[in-house]
Amino acid sequence: MTDKTPETALSSDVTEVRAQKLAKLRETIGDVYPAHFHRTITNAELAEKYKDIEPDTLTGDIVTVAGRVYSNRNSGMFIDIVDASGKVQVFSHKDVTSEEARNLLPLIDLGDIIGVTGEVRRTKRGELTVNVHTITMLTKALLPMPEKWHGLSDIELRYRKRHLDIMTNEESKLRFQQRSKIISGVRRFMEQEGFMEVETPMLHSVYGGATAEPFKTHHNTLKLDMYLRIAPELFLKRTLVSGLTDKVFEVNRNFRNEGVSTRHNPEFTMMECYWAYADYEDIMGLVERLFEALALQIHGTTDFPFGDKQISFKGPFKRVPMPDAVKDATGIDFLSIKTDEEARAAAKAAGFEVEKDWTWGECLAFIFEEKVEGTLVQPSHVTHFPKDISPFAKEVPGEPRLVERFETYCNAWELGNAFSELNDPEEQRRRMVEQLEQAHARGEKDKQLDEEFLDAIDQGMPPAGGLGIGIDRLIMLLTNAPSIRDIILFPARRQKAD
Repeated sequence: MTDKTPETALSSDVTEVRAQKLAKLRETIGDVYPAHFHRTITNAELAEKYKDIEPDTLTGDIVTVAGRVYSNRNSGMFIDIVDASGKVQVFSHKDVTSEEARNLLPLIDLGDIIGVTGEVRRTKRGELTVNVHTITMLTKALLPMPEKWHGLSDIELRYRKRHLDIMTNEESKLRFQQRSKIISGVRRFMEQEGFMEVETPMLHSVYGGATAEPFKTHHNTLKLDMYLRIAPELFLKRTLVSGLTDKVFEVNRNFRNEGVSTRHNPEFTMMECYWAYADYEDIMGLVERLFEALALQIHGTTDFPFGDKQISFKGPFKRVPMPDAVKDATGIDFLSIKTDEEARAAAKAAGFEVEKDWTWGECLAFIFEEKVEGTLVQPSHVTHFPKDISPFAKEVPGEPRLVERFETYCNAWELGNAFSELNDPEEQRRRMVEQLEQAHARGEKDKQLDEEFLDAIDQGMPPAGGLGIGIDRLIMLLTNAPSIRDIILFPARRQKAD
């Protein structure tokens, strides 16, 4: 009696056969996992170089290619091998292939990695092919590949075994190649705009720069509790104080001990920058130029599809103050409301459930999130945020309840957050102390005042515009990915159950 299902029994049988072939290969050729193999050309380079040769043509050119075996037809006569750049067909026959190479064919399985040296030709049917002279076994795969035509249908398994997902899913492979191009494009754009890239600490003894729950660790030698970075803001601003550069940026990994969703992962990538002698309006233009450049790089146009929508990254984007957007959506004119009590009463009268201690600004922001955010499909800059929820931004002249801040939305997602940065050291301390008191009231007992940052600001920081862009969400949009887990190579997940 056995407790194996037919599927596990089949998998066990296949693995056993592969193990037997490995043993045979060791007896026959010795080293089945050589340390080095010199190929002369990639599959994509091969396709480009010989794209113009006519069908039924022998070139006389000898090349060496390598890749993973994706298909094996006619007992190894035709094998497709795939490298990171693409696929090529190789052809084995006694008229062109050495006996030693032909003897290897029965021992080669799908998923094995092989090297091939041979002559380039195009078949009568027009298929670019390498006539095999010799075969080198580079890696014997002991596990079978997922079924070729369907790949991994289990979405959780795709995230858990990303190597198999990319191996069998061209869409996934392309997304991660595009992710690399987008991040490189961000760096290139920022450098062309005159920004200097720096690196700031990922381990902080005092966490700050954003409101979020941190991950906590401990440094044994220093006998010091430390926190994984939730934002690089306070360190980047110190570079402006130092005079190192007037334009600074960092492409950074941040960590927030919070929920997981289709748009949130505990570790994520941001681009954060600060521009001395600029304000939030200058930053709006920067965002528009960046988004347009990335769309052109990936799609060749500023217009591209996302799901059933057509998104346009052609600037200028729509700009709307938050109070105006809420008034248009609900009829509530927050600028005519004077007190926190009146704001809560107006929200309740309009059918919104608000907390009894919410301020005027918190009520405004909540209603915006409920009624407006979901309507912002095309790129839009929402400006004039409440000061209550914006501790690092300068006030709007003539309206002290609002600040010079904007968030960029697209597909109802927040993609970027920017301020005319507060640089009044006394006002900065007052707001940070207030923020600290609120955090302690919420039970965040580890939260501390960053005295080193405040000391730096006392030295004098120039007026500046600051920006943080969520790179992962931006990549989701540009690659038509419905979930953040589709564009993070190894997303956070629960451990596999026993």
